[in-house]
Amino acid sequence: MAVLQRSRRRHRSGLVLLFTFLETLWGARAGQMRYSIPEELEKGSFVGNITKDLGLEPWELAEHGVRLVSRGRTQLFTLNPRSGSLITAGRIDREELCAQSVRCLVNFNILVEDKMNLYPVEVEIMDINDNTPQFLAEELEVKILENAPPSSRFPLMEVYDLDVGMNSLQGFKLSSNSHFSVDVQSEANGPKYPELVLERALDREREAVHHLVVTAVDGGDPVRSGVARIQITVLDANDNAPVFTKPVYRVSVPENLPVGTPVLSVNATDRDEGVHAEVTYSLVKITKKISQIFCLNALTGEISTSGDLDYEDSSSYELDVEAQDRPGLRDRAKVFITILDVNDNVPEVVVTSGSRTIAENAPPGTVVALFQVHDRDAGLNGLVTCSISRSLPFELEKSVDNYYRLVTSTVLDREQVSSYNITVTTTDKGTPPLSTETLISLNVADTNDNPPTFSHTSYSVYVPENNPRGASIFSVTTHDPDSDENARVTYSLAEDTIQGAPLSAYVSINSDTGVLYALRAFDYEQFQSLQLRVTARDSGDPPLSSNVSLSLFILDKNDNAPEILYPTLPSDDSTGVELAPRSAEPGYLVTKVVAVDCDSGQNAWLSYRLLKASEPGLFAVGVHTGEVRTARALQDRDALKQSLVVAVQDHGQPPLSATVTLTVAVADSIPDVLADLSSLESPDNTDDSGLTLYLVVAVAAVSCVFLAFVVVLLALRLRRWRTKRLLQASGGVLPSLPVSQFVGVDGVRAFLQTYSHEVSLTADSGKSHIIFPQPNYTDTLISAESCGKSEPLLIQEDLGFCKEEDSFVQVRFLLFYWFHLNRKF
Repeated sequence: MAVLQRSRRRHRSGLVLLFTFLETLWGARAGQMRYSIPEELEKGSFVGNITKDLGLEPWELAEHGVRLVSRGRTQLFTLNPRSGSLITAGRIDREELCAQSVRCLVNFNILVEDKMNLYPVEVEIMDINDNTPQFLAEELEVKILENAPPSSRFPLMEVYDLDVGMNSLQGFKLSSNSHFSVDVQSEANGPKYPELVLERALDREREAVHHLVVTAVDGGDPVRSGVARIQITVLDANDNAPVFTKPVYRVSVPENLPVGTPVLSVNATDRDEGVHAEVTYSLVKITKKISQIFCLNALTGEISTSGDLDYEDSSSYELDVEAQDRPGLRDRAKVFITILDVNDNVPEVVVTSGSRTIAENAPPGTVVALFQVHDRDAGLNGLVTCSISRSLPFELEKSVDNYYRLVTSTVLDREQVSSYNITVTTTDKGTPPLSTETLISLNVADTNDNPPTFSHTSYSVYVPENNPRGASIFSVTTHDPDSDENARVTYSLAEDTIQGAPLSAYVSINSDTGVLYALRAFDYEQFQSLQLRVTARDSGDPPLSSNVSLSLFILDKNDNAPEILYPTLPSDDSTGVELAPRSAEPGYLVTKVVAVDCDSGQNAWLSYRLLKASEPGLFAVGVHTGEVRTARALQDRDALKQSLVVAVQDHGQPPLSATVTLTVAVADSIPDVLADLSSLESPDNTDDSGLTLYLVVAVAAVSCVFLAFVVVLLALRLRRWRTKRLLQASGGVLPSLPVSQFVGVDGVRAFLQTYSHEVSLTADSGKSHIIFPQPNYTDTLISAESCGKSEPLLIQEDLGFCKEEDSFVQVRFLLFYWFHLNRKF
């Protein structure tokens, strides 16, 4: 036995080398990788060099995702990750895999996953002599009539050899005897049936029983054989054996035939009579599988189904029916049952590879999934077509071996459709057609292809001035149809300067929420508007951004009181003096109060009113002009000194106001004014008449002393003036004297310039004329050059004013000094 095993191993090693050489020659053919190996190899045995045939290195298998794919079969082969060779995944039994087929081919595909390419592979399993011919039974009893003629044939039990070709059953040997020989009846590519041939007539009386041994041998190396014992019983004469009406019966039935339905009936006749003509039927070639599907009525010969038929399991069956009479004579007939296919299997879809996510910027033609369709039915029932909805941006491409690729037909847009449920409908061409639907879910991955979009093309924001620092003044919003980081938006302000200061010192924006904050209180009087540019940028790679202009308008608040420009208050807190002649008619313009308001709009609309007067009803103030006019004619009883309080008020909410106090001197002429100076009494001191008298006397004394000083000063000024005129007449030029040399006149001129009132005496008039020139808001003295210019607000021009300037300036100073002293006392 050990020698036999060693011999078998040597034989198998030689077969491996031979098959490897054949595989090398076979695999070189273009179009398909083909290999061949003998059966029963150990697990891990070499089949073929896949990496060489694919043009890859072994280490590239994992990188390219190379793997084996097959449908509906236990995986028989695998890839060696180290060498890249195709090896067996276990022992392969050819007989179990392909039964009695002449060629045993195993087909599968090799998938290169990163390229979505399939390479068909075909491996032929070569038979080895590993099965011994076997009889269905080790012992057989054959009954033969003694009057059987020579050359009569008697069928023996069937012999099975699972091998094929030369390894299958080749012949029989019969043990030595003088009456029988063995012969073989065979069909093309079919089983061999041994028959016992009667060589010499039998004599039951001489030998009633014969014991023979028949040996079945195959053509393998080494040769295998099987034996069976045959006991031949010689019967008494029964001249006729049963004979079937047909040697071969054929019938076709659909696979959906119900259980218990008759398929056909066989019939055999026996020309004998009596018990020799009683025939019974039996199945002589029967396996466990056939016995579960068909049954035979021994008396009637009717064959019916005892189980479900399945075309996909087996498309045909071959039965051997034997008819035997009571004495034991028999005849055989063959029954061929063809199973007709019925469209009872829906198409199957097996998704081999695919991805659940695809980028929205994937180019058209990107492979989404690879799947195989299969229908177990045959003919038109197994012909399958695949389809998907035409409204989807995908299409199907036919590949090899009923494989299909699902590819994109256009560029996807996640913002329009973020996921797809692709229904693949597979339909066969049977009657009626059967179909199945397979759902492939696909998510579209976002790419940063959309910039943030503002809700408006521009923004206008209105903020009241004096707003609190850090207050939220506005919020901008954007929409980004992308997702996750691609939709996370940050906001920023463009760098700029406002009146030399950076924009960031005035406003800031929350980078996450887009809320705009004021960093300081705005002042409408400083600036009325700001122009900002807001940038929204997403967090994609690369980031996308958009800009929007934002106009920030400052709204005015009534935070500035009116400012009185004229008359201005003297630096020594004295009131201004305005002159009005006693001959003034009603409506005579005494002076005009000029005021401004730094606010705007309604907050800067000013109105004037007379708040207080020492003589009510004597003067009136224009509501909108601020002009102070006489309301009635002046009378002798009216006091020389009139005090007026004028209020200026804006129209803001709440309104703000300012007041100014005017002192108006009432007299027909300057001498009258001087004459009446001593008679003026302060309205506030009427109760202290004695004290007033002393004060008036003191003022008069001081006035006399001062008048003398003025006369001396006037003489000096006249002398200087005359000298200047002489020099001018002689062509000489007297350089200008600095203002500081006008010792006594500076204060008077400053006073007169501040209040812009002049009193002049003309040479040809007995009355004094009071001139009200245009208000002057400068603090400089009147120059000689300005005297030649006419003022538009003069009631009466006097071109001799400049010539007589030094003559009456002392008078004006005297009036000022008297009023000043009078107010103080």
